[in-house]
Amino acid sequence: MRTKRHLLAGLTAALTVTVGVLVAPSAAAAGRTPLDDFLRRTLDGLAFEEVLDTAPPTTAAARAAVVTTDKELATVRRAPVFAPIVQHPQIDATVLELDAAGRITGSATVLMSPQHPDGVIVDVDRNLHTTDVRWRQWDDAGWYANAAQGTVDIVPGREDASLDFMSPYPASVLKLMVAFGVLRLVDQGTAGLNDTYQYRPAEPSTLCGPDYDDTLRGYLDRMITLSSNEAACALIKFLWDNDAVDALNRTFQDLGLETLRLQNTRPSNGGRWTNEVTMTSLDTAKLLAIVNGGPGTLWTAPNGHRVTKNELSRASREFFQSTLRQQGYNWMLSTPNFCGRDYPAAGIPQKIAPRWIAADGTVTLGTDAFGEDVRPCNRAAEVTFAHKTGWVPNSGADSGIVHSLPGENGRHYIISVFSNLGDQYVDPHRPPTPAGTVPVQYTEKFAQLGAIIDHYESHRR
Repeated sequence: MRTKRHLLAGLTAALTVTVGVLVAPSAAAAGRTPLDDFLRRTLDGLAFEEVLDTAPPTTAAARAAVVTTDKELATVRRAPVFAPIVQHPQIDATVLELDAAGRITGSATVLMSPQHPDGVIVDVDRNLHTTDVRWRQWDDAGWYANAAQGTVDIVPGREDASLDFMSPYPASVLKLMVAFGVLRLVDQGTAGLNDTYQYRPAEPSTLCGPDYDDTLRGYLDRMITLSSNEAACALIKFLWDNDAVDALNRTFQDLGLETLRLQNTRPSNGGRWTNEVTMTSLDTAKLLAIVNGGPGTLWTAPNGHRVTKNELSRASREFFQSTLRQQGYNWMLSTPNFCGRDYPAAGIPQKIAPRWIAADGTVTLGTDAFGEDVRPCNRAAEVTFAHKTGWVPNSGADSGIVHSLPGENGRHYIISVFSNLGDQYVDPHRPPTPAGTVPVQYTEKFAQLGAIIDHYESHRR
């Protein structure tokens, strides 16, 4: 632990002075790159195991009763005493480096778990595919009761893989899959973005809400920028109404994105988001590489399909990117919504979309008021971050495309992080939430990770 704290102190000091590369990569193993080594050592140095669990199940019966369905409905019951986390958390992180045109020029994926507390590099082939991981479906109770060992395979036939990893639940990052599916239908002429869809759930759902009418464009905007569960339910039902859910899951398989599965949702209302909905950081980053676009073949899937940006039309890609750039919840890998506070740490130095900034400079999203004047951070911003965040008690996730603003150090990369560290877990030093504002939902270690990776990428050319 002492070594990790010293490494984090060194990384933080380097961020403060912002001079040079933060950590000089050590000699990489055969077939691995400096980025592989840098990502693993950065994650290790951040000491994610230092977080506190605000609602730990203290008995076997309590562990067995941990919520396992409809994750977006889960709520945290705060324990009177914040307890150390019982074991090293699950972290799944990927960085894809891109050239100016969007070609993938480098990658790194690292997993952390109780079995791999220092982090383990995932070996991928030249098509950014791996058979070295036995991906397991998330199990809320099993993370406590079974030492984070999953029991349900996501990808079949991986019994002999060298790594066995229970993939964190993706929370609202699953909405990337929904948006991709809807835009595929738009490209196929099934509907237009400006067409009105009448959401009429056949059974009630607290998650999904009542009847609602909006255009597909409107649903997509609210689902991405405000993380609206109601809009997501409507669009999932739209996919079901058009017999497109099974086709979407087959498409992910055909694209070689084997861990992306939008499964077990309800055709009647688009709800029931369970552990059968799965994503991993590598496949999510590759999905975003399609959205970002790039010339030629991005990769070749195991079935021989040459994946290109044309899996979505140019218009759909541009709409998708624009919507992601207008994300309202910038508070995990990037934290400009908390501009100027001592906590949380500053993350990826992104620009906030002007639509969210009031005349006094503050950001309010629905009932979530952030309370800080974000204009100084916008003036100092160096990049756009087209991303989607996700959060429930035991899931924290953020995935997006980073691109330099004009005049800033050139960087173009995709970062994707999934973990079980949702709003149930907090930093020991987290200060009280200012009155009238929304609490910080994640450990600030994610913001530190975002800042460190962004600094590294800004100096690699």
